[in-house]
Amino acid sequence: MSASISIPILAHPTLAAPDSRRRYFTPGMLVVTAIAAIGAAAWLFRMLFGLGAATNLTDAYPWGIWIGIDVATGVALAAGGFTTAFLAHILHRERYHPLVRPALLTAMLGYTFVALGVATDLGRFWAMWHVMLPPFWQPNSVLFEVAICVMCYLSVLYIEFLPVACERFIGRVHLPGRLAALNQPVDRALRFADKTLGRFMTIFIMLGIMLSCMHQSSLGTLMVITHGKLDALWHTPALPLLFLLSAFAVGYPMVIFESIIAHRSFGLPGERDLLAELGRFIPFTLGLYLAVKLADLALRDQLPRLLVADYDTRMLTIEVLFGVVVPILIFSSRRLRAQTRWQFLGAALVVLGVAFNRLNVFLFAYSPLERGAIYRPSVSEIAVTLGAIALTVMIYRAIALNLPVIEQLHDDHAHHAPRAHDDVHLTVLAAVPAQTIARPITPTVPAAETPALAGVKE
Repeated sequence: MSASISIPILAHPTLAAPDSRRRYFTPGMLVVTAIAAIGAAAWLFRMLFGLGAATNLTDAYPWGIWIGIDVATGVALAAGGFTTAFLAHILHRERYHPLVRPALLTAMLGYTFVALGVATDLGRFWAMWHVMLPPFWQPNSVLFEVAICVMCYLSVLYIEFLPVACERFIGRVHLPGRLAALNQPVDRALRFADKTLGRFMTIFIMLGIMLSCMHQSSLGTLMVITHGKLDALWHTPALPLLFLLSAFAVGYPMVIFESIIAHRSFGLPGERDLLAELGRFIPFTLGLYLAVKLADLALRDQLPRLLVADYDTRMLTIEVLFGVVVPILIFSSRRLRAQTRWQFLGAALVVLGVAFNRLNVFLFAYSPLERGAIYRPSVSEIAVTLGAIALTVMIYRAIALNLPVIEQLHDDHAHHAPRAHDDVHLTVLAAVPAQTIARPITPTVPAAETPALAGVKE
């Protein structure tokens, strides 16, 4: 008698249905999608009816949270891309390679939405392409330098990310219908791009690092001209250097912050040990920024102001204490930085600290000459900003699920991928008599092989 039976010890785990972490839409993602939809509607309203209808911007406050958060903060938090590339590719710290692609994706999406934020904040956004034409160039303008560097660096980021797409689709191009005729040409193009970029990738990485350093500092240069409007605790000729050093300081914490959230979202164990090693650099980068900040305050005779309990002093104290000092203490402790919850707390404090610094410089510590002028972001401004963040999360998740970005995620996919011979094994087992399977089978070992197996332990 034959029987079709199930033998758990022989069943391959790939036969199980994919679990919830393989789905794109989870309960949390549904909330994120709703926020993105509201933000998209608010953005469309701004594009159709203009800045006056959608924002609370005035001549006294010509910029608001779209510049303070979407642009200035977004550029700083995208620094994980070039800092991690520098560590892994330029310094050849190969063990940090699992962190490079997620950091590169975060930077690429971050700068994409920085560009979108600039376009949203411009009154005549339809003319922003003029900056690419030499007759319209103004080399004496800081904004011109920022615009050119951001455009070039965004292009470099997409070039650096292209090998990830090539790795995913080479040999797997299956276009539908009549487009199937393009399968081979597209595959050849992907192979050519992958081979060519592999030869010049170091040049693009170095170019990306240079461009990023240029516009990170230039955003600080932009606020140097606000003498008399920006409080003296932040207004300094050293502002470009401080912006650059703070970008260096937030690079690795942003990688840790993004890595922990992404791995938790996908139900992966995470890179705790690797992140602990990366965390060793953070006290040095934060310490350098803090030393330069305090030296600048001392040279400008602003240290005594720290003893005055006014609004600006409190804002600076919150920024430095929670965004710099506490993270230095956390990541200086080998025991604390080896624990995921402390890694996340320390990284989150640095991320929030740098964001608070940019908001202090562009909004909170900025006082226009027009007395009594105030700025409160409108509902549309807040919706657009939250929608941009939500849409970034949505695109990140979609790319991470479909391209080899997160190493553990795609190693897990490979482990769970069905193998061609699994079904054959089960088909053969189904035809074996039940009593044959139930009867224990004692393997017969040839006498000539017995001495060689005598010392083997199970």
